[in-house]
Amino acid sequence: MAAAGDGPWLDDAAGRLVRPFTVSNGRTRPSVALDLMSQVMATGSTPLGYLGPEHATALHLTSAPVSVAEIAAHLKLPAAVTKVLLSDLLDCGALTTKPPEYHHIPTDRALLEAVLDGLRRQL
Repeated sequence: MAAAGDGPWLDDAAGRLVRPFTVSNGRTRPSVALDLMSQVMATGSTPLGYLGPEHATALHLTSAPVSVAEIAAHLKLPAAVTKVLLSDLLDCGALTTKPPEYHHIPTDRALLEAVLDGLRRQL
């Protein structure tokens, strides 16, 4: 039995029915370097060609600037897979990105804890 709104991708008892890397067609490297805290935002351009449901969901989430980590959490996909999906959208001009502005060292414990707390609140 599929969870409401999840279509054929998730099953209440079995969990994810499709392996995460199937979503990215087996690709593990994005064409654009993205940091987990990079901000992405929709440009308003309509992507040409077929994009999967995860691409459409990611695009819908980016009506305002949002981090790669937040999108991965919403999609319930590994960050590596999310980066590939987002790079597809960047390549076709549907998204724009800007690197994160670090006010701290990116491996600063307080910063990492703040990101983790934000992700937990989203789930």
